[in-house]
This record gives sequence, structure tokens and C-alpha cells, in this order.
Amino acid sequence: MKGNYDLGFVMLPEEYDEEALETAIEQRMTRFLLELGEGWAFVGRQKEIIVSGKTRKIDLLFYHIYLRCYVVLELKVRPFDPEFAGKLNFYVNAVNEFLCRESDNPTIGLLICKDMDRTEVQLAFQGITTPMGVATYDNVKIQEIQEYLPTAEQIQQQIEIAEEEYKLNQQKKDCHEDV
Repeated sequence: MKGNYDLGFVMLPEEYDEEALETAIEQRMTRFLLELGEGWAFVGRQKEIIVSGKTRKIDLLFYHIYLRCYVVLELKVRPFDPEFAGKLNFYVNAVNEFLCRESDNPTIGLLICKDMDRTEVQLAFQGITTPMGVATYDNVKIQEIQEYLPTAEQIQQQIEIAEEEYKLNQQKKDCHEDV
């Protein structure tokens, strides 16, 4: 697994959240699979798993064909927080318990977050034997608001259409008053 993933193929607004990041990656899944490397198969986004009657949702679930194991991928749009280790560990163990078959190897967890401090990561994972890793991502392209705004020509066209509609409505109104 890499230490950093280049998400330069993803374009998001400046204040994006995890759902927006997941959606962007899902929409560009082929490119993301290439960034991950060889042997990856996409299983699902927000993959539902029920534990003790409670629905839990895994951000992205993959299966690695060569390793013959599931890979739980959790995305965070903020720097690493030690609590992320517990959540990822829970999901990995739940997949092992409820999805894996005898022929599968143990599930791997991968947390990809905006940034991380190595000391915090080491302390958070110390004593956990579940195969998990943490990586960062960068190069997400921030969409400029201008991309969403209409051009001057488009605004002018809309004004002209509105004026025409107004004139037609006025003519209809005048005709009804004459009758």
C-alpha cells in the first residue's frame, strides 16, 4: 500500500466533506483503481453491514484479487485522529466475521486521511494486531465558484427569454380581458 494517494483526478468545492469525496471517487472509480494498483475490485460504497442489529456503513469496500482478501477503505477529509483506528478496526473485524469465506485471507483496513502525524498513528495502532494502514491523499482539485456561475451571455439569454414570456403572458391577459 502507498503512503500517499494522488487524487488529482478528483475535483471538489473548497469545503468538501467525506460524502462528496466518496462520490467523486466512485464516479471516477477506474482512475482510482489504477491509483491503488493492480488486482483491485470494487465491491461497494457505503457498504451496509449489520452488527448486533445496528446498520453500519463502510465508506468503500474492495476485494483484492491477488491477496484474496477484502479491503475496508475509510476516507477522512481531516487529519488523522486516534479514534479513527478503533472505527477501522471494528469494520475490518465485522467484515471478517460477516462477509469473509473460508478461502479468503483476513481483511485489511486502509484509512486515507487528509494528513497525519506519524507519532499519533503509531500510538493509536500500538497493540492492535488487525492488518491496517494509514495513508494520506493530496492533489484534490478545488472547483472555483466561477465554474458554477453562468456567463454574461447565458444571463442575457435568460433575461430575453423571461421578457418574451412576460410579453406573451401580457398578451394572453389582454385577450382574456377583451372577451
